[in-house]
Amino acid sequence: MTFLRNFFASCLGTLVAFGVAFFMFFSIITALSDMEPKTVIGNKVVLELDFQGSVKDRIVDQSQDPFGAFGNPQMGLDQILLAIEVAKEDSRVQGISIRNAYFMAGWSQVKAIRDALTDFKTSGKKVFSYAEFYDQKEYYLASVADSIFLTPTGIVGVKGLSSEVLYLKDFQEKSGIKMEVIRHGKYKSAVEPYLENEMSVAQKTQLTALLDGLWQVMAVDMAKDRNMTLKQLNAFVEIMGAGTPSKALSNGFIDGLLYEDQYDLALKKAFDLPLPNKPKTVALSDYIRHSATKRPYSSKENIAVVYAQGEIMYGQGNADYIGQELTIEGIEAAVENSTVKAIVLRINSPGGSALVSDLIWHAVEKAKAVKPVVVSMGDVAASGGYYIAAGANKIFASPATITGSIGVFGVLPNMSQLAEEWGVNAQEVATHDNGATYSVFSPMSKKFRALTVQGIEDTYQTFLSRVSSGRGMTMNQVDALAQGRVWTAEAALAGGLIDGIGDLDVAIAEAALLGGASDYGIRNYPKYKSPFEQLIEDLSGVRTSIKTFASLSQNQLDAAGFLKTVRQNIKQEGIQARMPYALEIK
Repeated sequence: MTFLRNFFASCLGTLVAFGVAFFMFFSIITALSDMEPKTVIGNKVVLELDFQGSVKDRIVDQSQDPFGAFGNPQMGLDQILLAIEVAKEDSRVQGISIRNAYFMAGWSQVKAIRDALTDFKTSGKKVFSYAEFYDQKEYYLASVADSIFLTPTGIVGVKGLSSEVLYLKDFQEKSGIKMEVIRHGKYKSAVEPYLENEMSVAQKTQLTALLDGLWQVMAVDMAKDRNMTLKQLNAFVEIMGAGTPSKALSNGFIDGLLYEDQYDLALKKAFDLPLPNKPKTVALSDYIRHSATKRPYSSKENIAVVYAQGEIMYGQGNADYIGQELTIEGIEAAVENSTVKAIVLRINSPGGSALVSDLIWHAVEKAKAVKPVVVSMGDVAASGGYYIAAGANKIFASPATITGSIGVFGVLPNMSQLAEEWGVNAQEVATHDNGATYSVFSPMSKKFRALTVQGIEDTYQTFLSRVSSGRGMTMNQVDALAQGRVWTAEAALAGGLIDGIGDLDVAIAEAALLGGASDYGIRNYPKYKSPFEQLIEDLSGVRTSIKTFASLSQNQLDAAGFLKTVRQNIKQEGIQARMPYALEIK
């Protein structure tokens, strides 16, 4: 009987394996057969910035992934910036149109794209923008355009920056589920919502300074390109001077109220395109494929750009989260490549595991002994994100970067109150009474709390020492800037936490200078596995990578976002060097 059961089980397993193999083979053939030929640009075209999905600093090359078409659409910031740079010199491209440009990107990423468009306009080519509504981030990008158009019943949502933080103390008491919190740093408010019902003075202080600093960066750009003074712009924002289409037009936020067909006509006239058909456009996604062939590669001298993006978690790592394995592998590969003269570590991370942060910091220290290492900070390089940057030869932050947050904390879920109410009684037997164990069903013991506090304090002192050594500051000087407080790029520069303000290209130029490279190309690290490659690896049983959750900052005002926030904190393991709160600036 056992033989027959095993026999049929084996047959069933074989059939399933053949089924999976057939599906994969069919998908590959389909994907390959659907591959588009080389992009044909044509003459007298308009490059249309039709952003698709989310923007990341760097993405997996979807052209190499047979399943790429089935995933969430993404664009790499490096791809977008290169496309705009190539279009500037492409005689076939008459100008750029930003059309209904709703997309998911960070403020520093929008700033980088906006700066690229400013440079594009120096060629004499114009940029136009049209939308049925402009949210604040989309308007900030559109404000670089020579002419901005809005549908006659549209909306321009320029209202200033704000951020909301949810406080959960009462919720914990009512639900019986609480978070045990241990922290160092009076500004380390990632855990404050579990301890209080209202925002602390320290939290309000740093959040106000942060929003004011970011708004200043945006407002200066918008005022300049819309021919306003900063005072005029702020006065309009105060009274919602763009709150209706007519107000937006009369107060200079837009240049005209047009429907989309009328906007097409305006494009044809502005760029002297053939009538009466629609203007010939090339989509950004198509032009990215063309511009990829113009990427500056070289075999003699190179600057390596090692991307570290996402939360810092223990594991292999991928394009969505920073794991020690892939990041260290990328750094070591750059060191071992004889053509690489210097390394740029591009960081876009709110932090995470203190353990992983220290492992990556050590890899940077080793690399720095061989080749110059320069850090480029993206949207955020805070807490653990700053930790891995601290030892670099030079650190540059983008104008809209959020950084600092030098502090650590630990959060553990505790359901002892709920367990008591439901009659659950946890009992434990152990060989030693050393307080090293913890149960979510029992109150935290004094021994365990003392042990955790010691770990937090030791990690904080280690963090301070890493920054002190890397930045040439005393421990007391670092501590004065630490305590978990976040800083804008300008404030970080004034405090000595960074060396300059500039985007990735500035960091690359500095790395080339330090490495003695004059004519150089770019080498990107690490090599991300595509979803298809990861699937093959998982099916083979080699390993299963850690899956990252959605950003804490998304959808935080609805129930789903709230639950994601709680789940994220419950899943945290070990001492955390993490961004001080789930921050959505809108």
